[in-house]
Amino acid sequence: MKKKLCCRLLAGGMAALLLTGCGNSSSGTVTTADSAASSESSEAADTAATEASTDTASDENVEIQVFIAASLSDVMDELASKYQESHPNVTITFNADSSGKLMTQIEEGYACDVFFSAAQKQMDELEDQGLVVDGTRHNVVNNQLVVITYRDSGTKVTGLENIGDATSIALADGSVPVGKYTRVAMVNAGLLESRDDPSTYTTEEISEALGGVEISEQSNVSKVLSAVSEHSCEVGTTYYSDVYGHEDDVDILQTVSYNLSGNIIYPIAQIVNDEATEAETQAAADFEAYVLSDGAKDVFTTYQFDTNVTD
Repeated sequence: MKKKLCCRLLAGGMAALLLTGCGNSSSGTVTTADSAASSESSEAADTAATEASTDTASDENVEIQVFIAASLSDVMDELASKYQESHPNVTITFNADSSGKLMTQIEEGYACDVFFSAAQKQMDELEDQGLVVDGTRHNVVNNQLVVITYRDSGTKVTGLENIGDATSIALADGSVPVGKYTRVAMVNAGLLESRDDPSTYTTEEISEALGGVEISEQSNVSKVLSAVSEHSCEVGTTYYSDVYGHEDDVDILQTVSYNLSGNIIYPIAQIVNDEATEAETQAAADFEAYVLSDGAKDVFTTYQFDTNVTD
């Protein structure tokens, strides 16, 4: 199978892309916001890029395909840019979307060297199919579910417990990790009845359970943020990290307890890619090591991710 390229290329420089709107996204669509990282995180990224280099890293010009959950777009933009300052021979092509869509693309044979998921479920399924390189899977960060509204909305909603009082809700579908975690939290909060797999709750079922409120279903976490920040929906559920850089546009109404949502762990792993050269495989391992480095943890913290996780 010919290598399928994703839609964002990181070469010597970075192209700034705007958040996409609320329409349907095509496969591989990248959703990202202008980076607002601090100078401290940039310095940490520089250090991490140097420290994470392996002795076996090649100087050959290579390109690696890195699939990332949409909620990682901003932080990975910075990390990749800084990494390439000390590894100019490595071109990193990002494919950012919901973890469920990325998993499906990998299953369908899209060339992928590294997968960074927003949930364990997708990585588990790929591992069960033998598509994860043995020994390369690691937990990187934890996140937290938040209920948001646009700035000065005047909403009556204070959190999940009365989210049905909104005029409209932006909600990711159940195949998207943030949509799954929202459904789990709603079950644990008593808003939805318990079932074996809360992610199977449809938008229509949730709307009915909440008294018929209008729900706009979104295909990834960044589109939920866009729907709320652009005033298309009154409230929505997204990740705490996604609000970084958008504090002028949205307000956090509630940071949902882990007791309701459960931990939101992001795992990373190399993916079996029979088309990759030895140099590409080597570069993928080196880039993953960089993402796992202590310096990179400092950058993740700047973007409001929790790095206190274990494998």
